[in-house]
Amino acid sequence: MFQLSVETSFCAAHAIVIKGEREPLHGHTWLVTLRIGAHTLDQDGLVCDFHAVEHALRETVAPFHNRNLNEVPPFDTINPTAELVAQHIGDTVAKSLPEGVHLVSCAVTEAPGCIAIYQPSRPG
Repeated sequence: MFQLSVETSFCAAHAIVIKGEREPLHGHTWLVTLRIGAHTLDQDGLVCDFHAVEHALRETVAPFHNRNLNEVPPFDTINPTAELVAQHIGDTVAKSLPEGVHLVSCAVTEAPGCIAIYQPSRPG
């Protein structure tokens, strides 16, 4: 299998609920590392165009930049944990991938050494 990795970052605040208690609002510089893969390369010898993946990733995180995640869909209705942020970003970008290309993982670092990784279940 072949894989590509694309990174971006954004600044945003959140206040998650842990065991029924909302923590204080605080901010992070979130680092997102998206990995995609394919079993074969296209006719140009690519998994897919890096620029297309970068664009999809930037478009996905743009609504979060310099915002309170608790006020931005879908996190206005779900707990904005790093795990759920990673899942949302990964699943959203995955919808724009060409046929034969799939999401391997989406990692979200909210603080140095604190990384949540989402890997979608793949049938078979």
